[in-house]
Amino acid sequence: MHRLLLPAALLGLLALAGMAAVAVWSGMGDTSLGLHGWIALGLGVFFSLAIGGGLMALVFYSSRHGHDDAGRGNDQGR
Repeated sequence: MHRLLLPAALLGLLALAGMAAVAVWSGMGDTSLGLHGWIALGLGVFFSLAIGGGLMALVFYSSRHGHDDAGRGNDQGR
């Protein structure tokens, strides 16, 4: 039961964020996004995902090649 609690809570938060985004977007009324706005939105999403993916790749690379172990010293944290 405890294993399902965290994923359920995270999915609930994701659904709540999605509902809030839809409410804000639809509440803007007649406001439209021009060509430059769509380009800026697309570039912002692309670069955010690229930076996030790149940083996660560096974390996995560092972990697999032992670079994280160098900061622990000889006592291995004990």
